[in-house]
Amino acid sequence: MSDPTVVLLPGDGVGPEVAREAKLVLELVAPDVAVEERLIGAAAIRATGDPLPEETLAACREATAVLKGPVGDPEFDAADVRPEQGLLRLRAALDAYANLRPAGDVLIVRELVGGLYFGASGVRDDGTVFDTCEYHPDQVRRVVRRAFALSRGHVTSVDKANVLETSRMWRRVVNEVASQFPDVRVEHMLVDNAAMQLATNTEQFDTIVTENMFGDILSDLAAAVTGGIGLAPSASLADGGPGIFEPVHGSAPDIAGRGIANPTAMLRSTALLLDHGLGRPEDAQALMRAVDAALESAPTFDLGGTASTAEFGAAVREQLALTRA
Repeated sequence: MSDPTVVLLPGDGVGPEVAREAKLVLELVAPDVAVEERLIGAAAIRATGDPLPEETLAACREATAVLKGPVGDPEFDAADVRPEQGLLRLRAALDAYANLRPAGDVLIVRELVGGLYFGASGVRDDGTVFDTCEYHPDQVRRVVRRAFALSRGHVTSVDKANVLETSRMWRRVVNEVASQFPDVRVEHMLVDNAAMQLATNTEQFDTIVTENMFGDILSDLAAAVTGGIGLAPSASLADGGPGIFEPVHGSAPDIAGRGIANPTAMLRSTALLLDHGLGRPEDAQALMRAVDAALESAPTFDLGGTASTAEFGAAVREQLALTRA
């Protein structure tokens, strides 16, 4: 890959602190990759009035990959312009439709740019409020195909086909795609049962594919039962364009600036970037091993240890240096 560029969006709250550690790791592991920082979220609203300034979006469109910290700030929770709007616009603009959420040995593939979060919404004259879940078969087909390609031989498609028309179409498309992957076993599971099974028998799953809102909820549940949401990474992939790689956790404004945030999720997201964004799976695996080692040798405060954000990052880089020596 020639002249790769990563746009780093530090975000809000603890974002700049964990983003710093990710940048240091990229400089060590991939010194040929240019890293450009841009604003998003509350920081961008304060600077420009827009949670996704045009300069940021233009840079992201031209990048090889986007590495983003968490966004959000209580100051804007009830405002008309909110930090999270920038993230939704970025996902839509890059058409980053396939959200990968690894949780232990389970991979959840969530459709990310359709469904309830992107359908028509509003308030009628009589005070009724509505949000519409809409999907086109092509939107379903591409994310399902991605899930089958990433699976280790077993795909669980999660829907609510006993109630929702969108889910009945989803199930038909899954069966269509399954015929193209004869070596992959496919099963269908209703979302309420899937939630129960994830909580009680996670080991039965390999790859789960589902729509936007179901995936939002189930991926947080899966993270909680396999180590905690604070350690969980994600990747949002497009076809032929830059993906977005980001931690699952929020901006944690209550601990921002104290140097105690755990950068594990940001660093694991960096590993996903190395693998899926830059095509460097060996570097990705080395980083994952280094993070796992640092969790043992230098746990942060949230894990009962004493390591600061910077000390944890230094422990990761020390492990990487040993493997690269």
